[in-house]
Amino acid sequence: DTLIGLLFGLFLSGCLIYIREFFDKSVKTIEYLDRFNIPLLTVIPAIGKSYKDRKSKRNRIKRFKLPSPTKNLETIQRRLITHENPKSPVSEAYRSLRTNLLYSKTNTIDEDKLTIMISSPGPGEGKTTTILNLAITFANLGKRTVIIDSDLRKPVLHKVFDVDKEKGLTHYLCINGTTIDEISKQTEVKNLDVITCGAIPPNPSELLASDEMGKLIEDLKGKYDVILFDAPPIMAVTDAVVITRLIDQFILVLRFGTTIKDSIDHTLTALKQINFS
Repeated sequence: DTLIGLLFGLFLSGCLIYIREFFDKSVKTIEYLDRFNIPLLTVIPAIGKSYKDRKSKRNRIKRFKLPSPTKNLETIQRRLITHENPKSPVSEAYRSLRTNLLYSKTNTIDEDKLTIMISSPGPGEGKTTTILNLAITFANLGKRTVIIDSDLRKPVLHKVFDVDKEKGLTHYLCINGTTIDEISKQTEVKNLDVITCGAIPPNPSELLASDEMGKLIEDLKGKYDVILFDAPPIMAVTDAVVITRLIDQFILVLRFGTTIKDSIDHTLTALKQINFS
């Protein structure tokens, strides 16, 4: 009876594992990404729970304190690890990403400047965490760096940095004569500024596709060395695809166990339609 029970248990466990794997359509291995023939810039280790739990409220990054924290924003706060713990393996992985970008500027028009957009196929895959930590590594290198919140539907950077969002990107795009100095805001990280989304408009895609976006980038290049766009998920709206025509490099953030396989296909198809590679 014991042997039969053991065999039945093993059979049942095998069936459950097979069923779970069959219905789980998320990406789980680097090898799966090889089929898309796209360069893998780096793999960022997960920030372990034990590390996050060691940080009490009084030890969190006070420079990024939120007026009314939410769970998601606190998670992003605690994950600004390149600022909080620059010697950690995770911080080193972000520096590796920075190095790979600096030495793979195949699309760069201006060798002295770098414009990068970061997005993901869907929400919750770590694009904002990535852009924040990457920006800090560039700033630490002495490069004048700015992050632009180009998610005009669900902006978050103004909450992360605890700054007013109203006078930001949309203000520049809609009001003639607006200067970069009027919309950029300093952060507590040396060499790092942020431009918030501004007032949320009824026509985000049209604004991002306007001629003023091109003028914005030219104006930004006059002041900054590295320009980073935090774009909305590509599968959700067309906004991110619109921005790609103006930038030099595009980083697609994928998260093992979260990113759906089919979403990668759809994302790459959308990019190919505008001849971005």
